[in-house]
Amino acid sequence: MKKVYKNITDVLRLNRFIVLAVVVLCLLTSGLSMGLLYHYQEKLLNSAFAISAEGTIVPLELVGQEEKREIEALAHIDLFHRLFYGIDDSNYHDHLDKALWLGDASVDAIYRQKKSDGVYNRLLQFSLRQEVAQVNIELDLDKEPYRFRARTIFEVHRGTVTDRYQLDTSGELIAVDRNFPHNPHGLLITNFYEDSLRKLETQTK
Repeated sequence: MKKVYKNITDVLRLNRFIVLAVVVLCLLTSGLSMGLLYHYQEKLLNSAFAISAEGTIVPLELVGQEEKREIEALAHIDLFHRLFYGIDDSNYHDHLDKALWLGDASVDAIYRQKKSDGVYNRLLQFSLRQEVAQVNIELDLDKEPYRFRARTIFEVHRGTVTDRYQLDTSGELIAVDRNFPHNPHGLLITNFYEDSLRKLETQTK
């Protein structure tokens, strides 16, 4: 049987055509990809920014991070004050234990001072109930550590008599690893001080 051999020129021409076709297809694919990328980049550049109150342009991602940081910081400070100062003879162990997870040694020092002054013993002895009415917070998020001041209004219930107090505190916040459920916000109160305590009006039922 006689074998038929292809002309070497035809084989080379076919190979060259295949190579050129593959190269052209790759170039078209790359061009289409670059075009789509440019289109979506332009779209994002036109819609992924916000204007701050001062008129500056801020990426939405940064705006989201800033809002999240402020919300979590305010929640952390509010939670701490409600746990640390909202106590009675039935919950003070649990509340104080949770509050101490939210602050550093400066918080623990105030706790130990109150304990040595007999604050918690009087709570048990006279069945007092200390209830936080409101916490107003001023927060500076310009740089870490974040400085804050808080004004806490709390009431001490003694039977039919209710004493109201205004407590001003200050401190700083630093970012730490989140610890569920002890420290879900990933923040820690440092340099915490009780700046002033003032008695307000006394209410009688």
